[in-house]
Amino acid sequence: MKITFMGAGSTVFARNVIGDCMCSEALRESTFALYDIDGTRLEESRSILEAMRQTLGGYGTIECFLGIEQRKAALRGADFVINAIQVGLYDPCTIIDFEVPKKYGLRQTIGDTLGIGGIMRALRTIPVMEDFARDMEEVCPDALFLNYTNPMAMLSGYMQRYTGVRTVGLCHSVQVCSESLLRELGMEDKLEGRKELIAGINHMGWLLELKDKNGADLYPEIKARIPEKMADPDFTDKVRLDYIRNFGYYCTESSEHNAEYNMFYIKDRYPDRISRFNIPLDEYPRRCVDQIEGWKKEYAGLLENGVKEHERSREYASWIMEACVTGRPYQIGGNVLNTGHLIANLPEDACVEVPCLVNGSGVHPCHVGPLPVQCAAMNMTNINVQLLTIEAARTRRLDHIYQAAMLDPHTGSELDIDTIRKMVDELIAAHGDYLPQYR
Repeated sequence: MKITFMGAGSTVFARNVIGDCMCSEALRESTFALYDIDGTRLEESRSILEAMRQTLGGYGTIECFLGIEQRKAALRGADFVINAIQVGLYDPCTIIDFEVPKKYGLRQTIGDTLGIGGIMRALRTIPVMEDFARDMEEVCPDALFLNYTNPMAMLSGYMQRYTGVRTVGLCHSVQVCSESLLRELGMEDKLEGRKELIAGINHMGWLLELKDKNGADLYPEIKARIPEKMADPDFTDKVRLDYIRNFGYYCTESSEHNAEYNMFYIKDRYPDRISRFNIPLDEYPRRCVDQIEGWKKEYAGLLENGVKEHERSREYASWIMEACVTGRPYQIGGNVLNTGHLIANLPEDACVEVPCLVNGSGVHPCHVGPLPVQCAAMNMTNINVQLLTIEAARTRRLDHIYQAAMLDPHTGSELDIDTIRKMVDELIAAHGDYLPQYR
């Protein structure tokens, strides 16, 4: 079996996912093909993973493929392809995504999923993933593509609509959503045996049901505990608790993410809301700098002290591959096309996040039915932007980029149309060769 990792220079993530595979009896004998366009990062990943492979029993083999000219070789014959690329990296592209909008008075927290930062990230990433897809259709047409790269809904949606590659988008937030909520509210005694239903879109999936082991609805107690947390000046998950207060349900992704997915919290006219809701502006650039420096120290320590045993994580990838190989069923929260209206009141061409059963014949999305109307309406404010961005990438039409930015809830609530167009033009110029030509 062959497992190909695209963007293997994402060393920490590659170590976790490939390490998980090495902990699986069904996967550990695989050929692990590492692909990247950065030779230094690729070698760092290879050395760490090779040491981990030896620590975990020496099963399987590791192969490295550097640069576009070796991409088909990396993919050839793959059974599974894991995607974790970041086109343009932190420097220069993330810096551009934050600093140019800031000149126009538009502030962001993460900028990788929605908003002007998410739009730009999608537009520079989709052409690269399109190239991956064309290679896969030629050299591994039956492979399952596991996408971890953001903006999840835009990238996975593009692959699902416009390529022949079997694709599921995977995120980290579904697994920890209800656990995070219960722990932060001091309800750890309700964790064991709890039952939940989550559906919506990536980073705005709704915790529609949360029951204890006896089937009792936990939302009444959750809502009773919210005022105390909202009054705590040090509590950082206030946006999501405010969602419960105003829309009735908690959502999957963090408050720093969701602060920029709507028109409510980051407001130039209401600057007090930043401190009131503990919104960390420019959070993602700070994380990038910290991660870059942290990895340098960690890598030096690993070289000096060796690689410790790896404990299999809750990341979906290895469990999905194991289920496909063994036929043992496994449930995930997956990002899939809304074919057949899995979520009845969202459009069919949207990429939705729903429960999926994985077994020997692949990934099988589950029908959810309609979301509460207010939750569907919130999702649609994001889906509008996602669909227009996908259309821009597909048609190379500049007006669709303008329209995506205009209809983005945060951007459109802060800037007028002429300013948005000017900002988009400056961003496109600043990204240069990282973006294709638009007419």
